[in-house]
Amino acid sequence: MTKDCYHCGDPVPQDCHHHVEILGQPREMCCPGCEAVAQTIVDSGLTSYYEYRTAPAEKADLVPQQLQSLLLYDHDEIQQEFVRDNENCKEASLSLDGVSCAACAWLIEKQLMREPGVVSIKVNTTTHRALLAWDPDSVKLSHLLGVIHRLGYKAAPFEADAQEQQYHRTMKGYLYRLGIAGIATMQVMMLAVALYFEIFGDLDAEFKNYLRWVSLIFATPVLLYSALPFYLNAWRNLRARTLGMDVPVSIALLFAYVASLYATVMEKGEVFFESISMFTFFLLLGRFLEMRARRHAAAASANLLKLVPAMATLEDGSQIAAKTLKVGDVVTVLPGESLPADGEIVKGQTAIDESMLTGESMPVTRTVGDAVFAGTINGDSHITLKVTKDRQNSLISNIVRLQDEAQSSKPKVAEIADIVARYFVAAILVISAATWLYWYQHRPEDALWITLAVLVATCPCALSLATPTALTCSTSSLGRLGILLRRGHVLETLCNVNQIVIDKTGTLTEGNIRLVKTQVFNNHSNEQALIIAAELERFANHPIARAFSIYREEVPLFSDVENVIGSGLKGSLDGNEWRIGKASFALELNPDKEQLLAGCDNRFQVWLSCNAELVAGFMLDDPIREDSPELIKQFQAQGMQVTMLTGDHSASAKLVADKLGVDHLEAGVSPEGKLDYLRSLDKDKVALMIGDGVNDAPVLAGAHLSVAMGGGTDIAKSSADMVLLGDQLSRILRARKLAQKTRKIIRENLAWALGYNLIILPLAVAGFVAPYIAVVGMSGSSIIVVSNSLRLLKENG
Repeated sequence: MTKDCYHCGDPVPQDCHHHVEILGQPREMCCPGCEAVAQTIVDSGLTSYYEYRTAPAEKADLVPQQLQSLLLYDHDEIQQEFVRDNENCKEASLSLDGVSCAACAWLIEKQLMREPGVVSIKVNTTTHRALLAWDPDSVKLSHLLGVIHRLGYKAAPFEADAQEQQYHRTMKGYLYRLGIAGIATMQVMMLAVALYFEIFGDLDAEFKNYLRWVSLIFATPVLLYSALPFYLNAWRNLRARTLGMDVPVSIALLFAYVASLYATVMEKGEVFFESISMFTFFLLLGRFLEMRARRHAAAASANLLKLVPAMATLEDGSQIAAKTLKVGDVVTVLPGESLPADGEIVKGQTAIDESMLTGESMPVTRTVGDAVFAGTINGDSHITLKVTKDRQNSLISNIVRLQDEAQSSKPKVAEIADIVARYFVAAILVISAATWLYWYQHRPEDALWITLAVLVATCPCALSLATPTALTCSTSSLGRLGILLRRGHVLETLCNVNQIVIDKTGTLTEGNIRLVKTQVFNNHSNEQALIIAAELERFANHPIARAFSIYREEVPLFSDVENVIGSGLKGSLDGNEWRIGKASFALELNPDKEQLLAGCDNRFQVWLSCNAELVAGFMLDDPIREDSPELIKQFQAQGMQVTMLTGDHSASAKLVADKLGVDHLEAGVSPEGKLDYLRSLDKDKVALMIGDGVNDAPVLAGAHLSVAMGGGTDIAKSSADMVLLGDQLSRILRARKLAQKTRKIIRENLAWALGYNLIILPLAVAGFVAPYIAVVGMSGSSIIVVSNSLRLLKENG
């Protein structure tokens, strides 16, 4: 019986023995081409392509494996795993291999932005990740990945496990290089010390030259193997006509080796084999420690993705890969298991540990109809949930994506530092050349080692690391606090806030609105008024709507309801127009509107009308959050004015304002009015807006800085600069404290980096810095900057 090729579907010829293990089983292939492509798919971690595909692949050609690997990323089935649709473009998070400094990031960003169809590219040197947005109609992803590969870097879709494996491979490579450099340094230093101190002074010149040849043998593998990463980075930069941190380092090593080789062969002059070995050893040691520290800073957001389980259990008990779940699938979750996807509970009630999202340790009760999120932990009950979002659009994936965006966004000080660092490298090369010319004329025997010291000691690695490492650490700490950053300017602006503008319902209050009293008019019954009100509010997404939800009918009464944002809702039923909302909205068409409004009891916040005639008034109660009073006090204690800005015009608005002691109350304000109020503030006011509703979206988007409550509407969260995933308002104060500390640490890092270079440069030029001191100083300054930034990871606000 003829078998079909698992990859392309063509018949497998007799005596053809091409196999690839896919999804745990050996699969028959019809030719070497299909075998190579299938193996590439497996090796690239894209095996789920074979689960998603709806038809066999095209017959494979024998093209280079790397090119095949990139072409695979254009398949829609494969892109489902890592590509997100974002308005008119596509967006993906990429892992980058080979990025070592700000110059690498700048080079990648510069080259990709030249490509047609690229919307944006942001590279984070701390996390070694990039956020790429492109127009799929103008350019293919494989082409853009090819551009990055041609620059000398490797790019692949970001997966936490795959990046961790790459990190460990890189670190293992560094350890091998470090070991060879360390062993060679010990051997060469023993010989160098003996020669320096004339221990072999009574021996003839031939034996001394023999020792130089031995030193050459030990130093050569250090130069050719251990120092290879520095040359590769330098070559990438030079090929792209830019200057990176490894350019002066590579020049120093190569010049020292060539000069020492010449001196050894010609048997005259000084050798620097011990400096070459020691340079490389200390540089690698510093880079190794720096990478470990930066990995620690970047791990927080990547580790979130590991909380999502690999497998999910369907209703029939069978298990599938969690990443293959689609919207509408129904899965079961046992007690103690992590949820495999975002969904809605359809059976059961349990306590969910959401601490990984909100930072709040207490489990929260979730029952039928409640939304739950991937990565959270089921408590003590068996539940069944229906998947509402695929993996790429899950809350946890959005958190990681938004954190990447926040970390990749550079404040002005970081952009300036990167520009200074690039020009500083050019200045170092010019100064080094001038230094060599000067010392060659005055003390030619010292010219080379003094020039080497200048090249290495002043390399501005610490300057390029000063800001990104601090931003990465602070963003990770904010994530643990349950605060999600959506814009890059948040940490800068948060330090300068001096005016707080805050919504009432669902923000200062719990948003757990309860209906406490109903008053009906004319001949309508209490029950009828509540049903009509509930059916109209069915079409609203606001805490008030939830207060009426228990009175809804099984089948909706209204088919078409218009939501007038900030006023209320209106719909037609049996030829009658019903309205619910503010009294002015409910009675808008009544000729006796003014008289009726004057007689309305302002303790009733919501009114129901039929054909502009009053039907009922509803009195609602919304408890004030426990931490709201303390929040207002602390804001005021820090010299900030607090304004409560609400659409509620009832007496409850003033009651809440009086209880909390806010400085100013603006009640009964429309969404446009809220934005107008914000624009009317003095120019010296930097306003922080906190809200949660649909009617807060314009003012959240227009504020200097805005925070949306995690339980608020999606439009509010998409308009805000920050999202508070839990309900603890006090965390905003802790975030401000963290932002202030971040600003302080960035300033400390920049002061140290600039101060070190300004001090070491004249000393090195004057010949007071030995080469081994130069390399220790340069590596040490980078480690100090990164370690100083890591203090932010220990901050709890």
